[in-house]
Amino acid sequence: MNIKKDTVIGLLVIMVIAALIIGFMLYRKYSARSELAARIAELSPRGGGPPITIDGLREAIALYEAQIEQHVKNAAQTAVYWKILATRLQDRGLHTEALNALAKAIEYTPQEPLLHYLRGLSAAVIAKNTYDTIVAKGDMLQREYYFSLAEHAYLQAIELDESYGKPRYGLGVLYVFELDRPEEAIPHLERYLEISKNNVDAMFVLARAYYTAGQDHQAVELYEHIPNLTKDPQKRLDAEQNKRTILSNRVIP
Repeated sequence: MNIKKDTVIGLLVIMVIAALIIGFMLYRKYSARSELAARIAELSPRGGGPPITIDGLREAIALYEAQIEQHVKNAAQTAVYWKILATRLQDRGLHTEALNALAKAIEYTPQEPLLHYLRGLSAAVIAKNTYDTIVAKGDMLQREYYFSLAEHAYLQAIELDESYGKPRYGLGVLYVFELDRPEEAIPHLERYLEISKNNVDAMFVLARAYYTAGQDHQAVELYEHIPNLTKDPQKRLDAEQNKRTILSNRVIP
């Protein structure tokens, strides 16, 4: 009898717990609907149409909830599609088409830093391989337009995620080798090397930025440090030659 009683009690406990869980889930779902309804009501115009009530909106949301969820999933999948397409186009060197695909992806997920970084990458490549022709929409030279687009995209990616290193490296290369603004490159490259320590390629770009910005001492120190971090004989030779060039051309205080 005790065993039967314990079994019944156990089943009752399980049923109570299950009921509580289901109740909690329904409460959350109802609360989510109410929250969404309230947000829509706040955004809706107050005049020029029938009043929108929270209860009415809640009922509409409940009725079309499945369709709403499906639309959300479809939008997310569409964003992924455009991102994959853009990276495939970049891999094939089709950067103009990649820019179009990235613009579509950004429409769906504008807060994703990677998309803005990729946009900057393609814009920079197009700029480097473009003659100075006038863009249809304005007096800006085409190269200037794409370099400006690349800079803006890299900065946007950093704004969305300050710890994202790649756009900082992209900006460094852009400022040093294309836009002749080495002073602006230095903080981005220094930050990138804090994130991606011992990246020799970034060190070369930073050393070049130091040198062209007149900071010879820092450039020499970096060129002296590079051979300790790489086994690549060409990079070690380049670092040594660059150091000798600076020492022979300028006096280090």
